[in-house]
Amino acid sequence: MNLDPVRYIADAVLYEGYILYPYRASAQKNQSRWQFGVVMAPGYAAAEESETSVTRAECVLEHSGQPSVTVLLRFLQVQRRTSGGASWDEAVEREVEVTTDAAALGGGGVTHEFTVEGGEDLSEGVVRRREPLTGAITVRAAEVPGPWRAVRLQVQVFNRTELAATPRCRDDALPTALVAAHTILTVTGGDFISMTDPPEWAAPAVAECRNEGGWPVLADPDGGRQVMLSSPIILYDHPELAAESPGELYDGTEIDEILTLRTLALSDAEKAEARATDPRAAALLDRVESMDAQTMAQLHGTIRSLRPRGPAPADPLAAWDAGPVDAGPVDAGSVDAGSVYAGLVAAGPAGDAAAAPWWDPAADASVSPETDTVIIGGREVSRGSRVVLRPGARRADAQDMFLVGRLAEVQAVLHDVDDTPYLAVSLADQPDEDLRIAHGRFLYFMPDEVEPVS
Repeated sequence: MNLDPVRYIADAVLYEGYILYPYRASAQKNQSRWQFGVVMAPGYAAAEESETSVTRAECVLEHSGQPSVTVLLRFLQVQRRTSGGASWDEAVEREVEVTTDAAALGGGGVTHEFTVEGGEDLSEGVVRRREPLTGAITVRAAEVPGPWRAVRLQVQVFNRTELAATPRCRDDALPTALVAAHTILTVTGGDFISMTDPPEWAAPAVAECRNEGGWPVLADPDGGRQVMLSSPIILYDHPELAAESPGELYDGTEIDEILTLRTLALSDAEKAEARATDPRAAALLDRVESMDAQTMAQLHGTIRSLRPRGPAPADPLAAWDAGPVDAGPVDAGSVDAGSVYAGLVAAGPAGDAAAAPWWDPAADASVSPETDTVIIGGREVSRGSRVVLRPGARRADAQDMFLVGRLAEVQAVLHDVDDTPYLAVSLADQPDEDLRIAHGRFLYFMPDEVEPVS
């Protein structure tokens, strides 16, 4: 199987945060790097509770009786470059592959140990040093109870690099880490089950899966189910790179157009410093400065639609009034949802009453966010109700820790396209909340994420 399309997606993960705008070693935001998928040596992970020396990926696999699974581990080995008393961390890509057959999967699984050599290179007064690494990959499977042929597949990646002494800080520990570690799983004689949208029979087995340091998604380039990508950045099934993105910007959550324009705005001195920081930074600057007008223009937005709603109108601008706006797919890599604009689709023939825009509450008399109510804990909640925020039941947003237990006021009861209610709220103790309310800047929660209060 040609895994190059999957590698392109994985590379966006591999180099996320490798070097951030403004791409200079002296930039403050570049003083803390290597944030995603860092698997530390066990000696440092034991001393620092926030770090780990192992990742775990679990998913469900249905098979025909003789499945074979191949695991491709990909990560960066830190290469510390020193010149004239200054240092900068570069990276060397590494891959480790292990294949297990049906007999091994049905037995005790397999353990594949690996080593990555260290070394030191000296060229024109520049020293590049790499520390040796050791690790292991384990692949195991457990039968899923029931009449179907299915197993819960487990893949663990261990950093087993031994340390002579515990590093004093994270920067000192990074050269012995597996950085941006992720796995690409392929199967023959079977199909992977979506972890985000499993069939009903597989839902209990999927719920039992434990994933630490990564989340497996279907990644088969042809839309099939023979490839899983488990990455430290959560993606959706079958992620795609935005075709409009001309190259890496090493910041997958940013917008290409903004980063490109900001990079072009660097002074000549700043560009010179960036070029000296890293060969990849130099190549990035060369690419940005050589972009023609057509390439730059296509970064400004792309019209996409998830589901066409009928023939396109003769006048494209009429789509704004004739039909709904469907959000385009979020693309992995350096173009994010902000640069993939909403698609314009027609809802039906002009004048069709059924074509009322569902995204406009004013067009649907059955929806009234200011007066609608929802029952939570046996109490009626509507605009003006006070609630205590209890986020975390549905999502894993690091910002939620600042909202747990906060008092909020409901500003509207809304409904999504599936008619599921949710709340728009404002914090009750924020001094500038009146300005946020005036601008419609709210926080949004499902009913089971709040508690009504008097």
